[in-house]
Amino acid sequence: MKRRWVANIGDMQNTDIVVIGSGIGGLSCAALLARYGFDVIVCESHSIPGGAAHSFERNGFKFDSGPSLYSGLSYSPSANPLKQVLDAIGSELPCVTYDTWGCCLPEGDFDTSVGAKQFSEVLMKFRGDDAVSEWQELQRVMEPFASAAISIPPAALRFDFGAARTVGPFVPSLAKHLADVIKLTGPFSRIMDGVVKNPFTRNWLNLLCFLLSGLPADGTSAAEVAFMFADWYKPDAVLEYPIGGSGALVDTLVQGLERHGGKLILGAHVEQVLVEGNRAVGVRMRDRQEIRARRAVISNASVWDTLKLLPEKAIPKNYRAKRQATPECDSFMHLHLGIDTQGLQSNLRCHYIVVNDWELGITAPQNVVVISIPSILDPSLAPPGKHVIHVYTPGNEPYSIWQGMDRRNQEYAEKKRSRAEVMWQALQRIIPDIRSRCEVTLIGTPLTHERYLRRHQGSYGPAIPAGTSMFPGPSTPLSGLMCCGDSTFPGIGLPAVAASGMIAANTLAPINKHLAMLQDIRCI
Repeated sequence: MKRRWVANIGDMQNTDIVVIGSGIGGLSCAALLARYGFDVIVCESHSIPGGAAHSFERNGFKFDSGPSLYSGLSYSPSANPLKQVLDAIGSELPCVTYDTWGCCLPEGDFDTSVGAKQFSEVLMKFRGDDAVSEWQELQRVMEPFASAAISIPPAALRFDFGAARTVGPFVPSLAKHLADVIKLTGPFSRIMDGVVKNPFTRNWLNLLCFLLSGLPADGTSAAEVAFMFADWYKPDAVLEYPIGGSGALVDTLVQGLERHGGKLILGAHVEQVLVEGNRAVGVRMRDRQEIRARRAVISNASVWDTLKLLPEKAIPKNYRAKRQATPECDSFMHLHLGIDTQGLQSNLRCHYIVVNDWELGITAPQNVVVISIPSILDPSLAPPGKHVIHVYTPGNEPYSIWQGMDRRNQEYAEKKRSRAEVMWQALQRIIPDIRSRCEVTLIGTPLTHERYLRRHQGSYGPAIPAGTSMFPGPSTPLSGLMCCGDSTFPGIGLPAVAASGMIAANTLAPINKHLAMLQDIRCI
C-alpha cells in the first residue's frame, strides 16, 4: 500500500473530528466515522501507523510489533468486532488459517488445537478421565454464556439514547439469555470455580485469561472468556493470520479510512487538546500548528496519556484523580529475530506458549513467554530460506526496574541482555541452536514501548478486575472529548479495542446511518 500522509497540516486546519492515535481502536473509529460521512483526520505521532499493532522491517524481515494471534476475520458475518469494522468499511483482509499451536508447560510439551474435542485428548494424557469430564462439563456450562456473549453484535452498540433503536432488534435474543448476561458482568472465576477443580485445567484457563486480558480468571470478565469459547471451541474452529502480518491489518484499515475520505497524518505529535468554553475544539501539535474539530476530538491514547493532553482545569479534579489512579498492567520484553532456516526442523508451529512455573502465578514477571514464527504461515515476511520470529513476555515485565534508565549507556544494554535471557531460553526449547542462526537480533523493553508507542510506562493497558469496576464508556466530562481504545469499554485486546472504536463512532452517527450499516454487514 502506498500511504498518503502529510507532514505539514497546511490546509487541513478544520475538520469534523480529530482522532488522536492510529492504534486499532483509533483507526476502527476513524474509518467508520468516515464511512458515516464525517470529515476525519487521524493524528499519529509515530512514523508508522498501527500503535501496538504496527509492523516494521529490518534487512528484508517484516516484524510484528505486538499482536500475533487472530480469529474470526476470515468469514462473515462474524462475532469479532474487528471483522465487523472491516465489513462496515468494505475492506477485505486475506488470511491464512490454521488450528494448532505448541505448548511448553511444566507438565511437558505438546501441541493443542482449537475446536471442541482436541483438548480433551491433552487432558486425558496428563490428568485422566476426571479432568476430561470436568472439561466437557465446562463446555456444556459455557454454551449458554457463549450464546449470550454474542447475542448483541458490538456493531449495534452506542452510548446514547439511540441505543434503544440500534439494540432493539436484538432484544428478543438477549431476553433468552438475560440471567446469563448478568453473570457475564462478573469474573470468569465465578463460573470456573463451580465446575473445574483439576489444577492443570485451572492453570490452563488462568493462562488463557491472562493472554486475553492481562489478568487471571478472577480478574477477567466472564463475557470475554465466553466470547473466546464461542470462537475457539466450536466445531471446525480455526485461527487466522493476516497475509502480510499485522501491518496488513493496519494498512487495510487505513485504506478503508482513506477510501471514505478520511486522512491520516504521520509524525503528527499532539501536545494538547484545545479547550474553549468548556468544550474540546481541536488539538495543538508539537510544532504549534492546530487542527480545529467541529464535532469532536477522540483520544485513542491510554487513559494516563490522555490526561496529559488536557489543560489542568478542563476536567473536574475528582475525575482526573480517579482516572489517573486506574491500575495498570505491566509491560513487555520483545525479542525480534531474523534467522537462517538451513537444516531447521520442518514441523515447527506458528505459535508456542511457554510457562515456566505454575506455582509462581500466571502474572509473575517473565513466567509466561509467547513465541510467534509467522513466516511459517506467510513466507513473504522473510527472505527465501529465512524465518522471522517474535518472542515476548505478554504484559508481565515490570516498568519500575527500567524507570529512569538512559537508553544510551552500558547499564541499559546489559539489562536488556539479561532480561532477554528468559526469551532465549524459551525459544531454545523449540529451536535448540537458535543463537547461531540469527542474522537480525532486536531487543525491546518497556522503555521501547513507552518511547515509540507513547504508552504510559509502556503498559499493556488498564488492569481493571472484572466484578470490581467496569471500563468506562467513550464519553468524558469534557464536552466534545471522547475516548476509545483499551482504556475504554470493553477493554484490552484486538477485538475489544475495535469494539471501543465502533462504539465511539456509532455514538456520534445519525441513527439512520447506524441502522443502515447494521443492515449492510448483515447484523439485522
